Amino acid sequence: MGSNSSPVRPEPVEGPGSGPGGFDQPSPSANLPTPFILSLSKDDQALISRYLAHVEVEKRLAARTVALYTLDLQKLGEAAARAGVALAQIQHSHIRRWVAQMHSQGRSGRGIALILSGWRGLFHWLGREGLVASNPVQDVRAPKAAKPLPKALGVDDTQQFAEFHNEADDPWLEARDAAMVELLYGGGLRVGELTGLDVQASAQARGWIDLEAGEAHVLGKGSKRRSVPIGAKAAEALAHWLTLRGDIDGADLSPALFLGRYGTRLTAQSVWQRLQRRSQMSGLATPVHPHMLRHSFASHVLQSSGDLRAVQELLGHANISTTQVYTRLDFQHLARAYDAAHPRAKSKPLAKK
Repeated sequence: MGSNSSPVRPEPVEGPGSGPGGFDQPSPSANLPTPFILSLSKDDQALISRYLAHVEVEKRLAARTVALYTLDLQKLGEAAARAGVALAQIQHSHIRRWVAQMHSQGRSGRGIALILSGWRGLFHWLGREGLVASNPVQDVRAPKAAKPLPKALGVDDTQQFAEFHNEADDPWLEARDAAMVELLYGGGLRVGELTGLDVQASAQARGWIDLEAGEAHVLGKGSKRRSVPIGAKAAEALAHWLTLRGDIDGADLSPALFLGRYGTRLTAQSVWQRLQRRSQMSGLATPVHPHMLRHSFASHVLQSSGDLRAVQELLGHANISTTQVYTRLDFQHLARAYDAAHPRAKSKPLAKK
């Protein structure tokens, strides 16, 4: 048996439904407690119930993760029941066939990978319990999904968005939102890095702004700290926001740089909502979210400098391969510019004689 266990994972991204009896069609018993597959034997139902209790109690996984595992194992149980095999009799060939079926029904590679993760964890546990000789999921991989290019705004659209001023909005909210936009675009911050910023540096602070130096000090992925320049526009917007930040009750009790109306630290969800509202009001056709501003920052810096290593450092990427996606985005931009402007780009091919 391998040593892989089922990781805590995010909610899967599902593909289109496959109709009655298919993998993507939820069963009416999806929300019922286990045992939930009536066509399974009582022994198999008991095994699934024991495993779910194991991940919930012994591994202490979150309730949402346990719920997702439950749905994954429901899919496995339904497939096994249709094939007429018990859980302990499932072979590598069964798993491969079910993966192919899910893929043909339109489920994404990422969704399949997450389901396989749940299945793999069950069989790893069954092996530890001495109930199966090998893990039939161990060497099965989901189909590779094409990685979509990050969505970035063009320079003109970004300028339009950043310079938008909502005269009808509360000046306190307008100043806060404008500072957030300038900081997300001016420093390429993640939304979690933005909401983690404090007004002042301290031993407890996850991040803070040094206006005098024009730098943001943030705690990124993997608890790695980095410092990034934020630019004059962001510094100006932040300075204005700080003059208004204390104009609500409770502001002096919170260390957070960006606050909600009740004086508590602003959440990532609130930032998403405010940016989408702002993008609509500014007249952009595309709803803007925080990571889109980070992508725009990276794309525009790369277009201007051509320095991939510098962009990697600014974004806080551990591996430059993560940053290289922006070279594809940059080439796509250049290809569009060529097609639109070059006199030979749209020349009709010579007719064959």
